[in-house]
Amino acid sequence: MRRRLAEHGIDRTLLLLLPAVAFLVVIFLYPFGYGLVLSFQPERYVGVFANYEHFFADPFLRDTIAITLGLAVPAALFNVIASVPVAYRMRGAFAGKRLLIGMLVMPVTLGTVLIAKGLLTLLGARGWVNRGLLELGLVDDPVRFVNNYWGVLLTLVITGFPFAFLLTLSYLGGIDPMLERAAATLGAGPRQRFWQITFPLLLPGLAITFILTFVLAFAVFPSAVLVGEPAGETRVISIVAYRAAYEQFDASMGSAIAMIMGAVQLAVVAVVLGVRGRLYRGPSGGGKG
Repeated sequence: MRRRLAEHGIDRTLLLLLPAVAFLVVIFLYPFGYGLVLSFQPERYVGVFANYEHFFADPFLRDTIAITLGLAVPAALFNVIASVPVAYRMRGAFAGKRLLIGMLVMPVTLGTVLIAKGLLTLLGARGWVNRGLLELGLVDDPVRFVNNYWGVLLTLVITGFPFAFLLTLSYLGGIDPMLERAAATLGAGPRQRFWQITFPLLLPGLAITFILTFVLAFAVFPSAVLVGEPAGETRVISIVAYRAAYEQFDASMGSAIAMIMGAVQLAVVAVVLGVRGRLYRGPSGGGKG
């Protein structure tokens, strides 16, 4: 066996990848392939592409793409931009660093539903903030902080920032601090060192961070229902996919919408990776980080 593998130039240690490959096929590739095939088998319409034609012909369904992008892109951008100064200031060692990092990443452990419940308690029509404003006489009626676009966006920021922060912190940890020190000895100020040394090296990592936080935000569902307006301005694409599959009992249409979700995400990822590849070149001038 070893000789046969060696004769074909195959490293036998690669066989250790087989369990991982099998797991990937069972958990991801098979469900994806099944859903893709099912999407071309309409239950209520005629034609192989009827589900897709119906989706893009119906404004109620088609507009969910723009609505979801309108939530996911700003949330991902804000999380990436906000994570940079916070992670940059926390590169060095200082007292209470671990405690502060723990507090920043705590929303990951809470979950979307619990965070949405907390926002309703804090910012809802009968929440603490509105009660305080009414008691102080600053407003006559409760301010609508949630059950709208801004409530969902705030939830996506709270749940997505910890991931962006941890990723940015890890990328910054991979940048040699001696580069900034060398620039300082040449007279470069803090801003020059950041924008001319650190930021260009960090930029490829920020692109990957944006992709991961965008994919996380694009799949928004619980918060769009709990702290949003699921029949209006937060009618995201995941909601119509759920309704098609589990309320209208049209698994084929639900699968088609899920495929469209994946296609939109892949399109955004491809654009970001393309821009990343053009903006960043390795030390040799042609490599990509």
